[in-house]
Amino acid sequence: MILNHYDWNNPSALYEGTPTRRSFNRGNGFQVLFLINCCSAFLETFSVKEGQNIETLIGGRLPEELKSEVSAFHWLRSTFSNEWTSKV
Repeated sequence: MILNHYDWNNPSALYEGTPTRRSFNRGNGFQVLFLINCCSAFLETFSVKEGQNIETLIGGRLPEELKSEVSAFHWLRSTFSNEWTSKV
């Protein structure tokens, strides 16, 4: 992780499976890492660089009005896929 504002106090066991309608907290390190891992599933290749790019999108460009994990995931998938494929 390249950003350092995260809270790591919540149990990570809560973040497995697929994104849900639960509230998304961009300050929760486990939840951000969970979404990064979920996004890795739609990429053909995945490296630390792609993970950091997704983290940067969450930290700097994810719209504030996206309140749930699933809405954040869909936005990330669309945004990162479009940017990733435009560079290929």
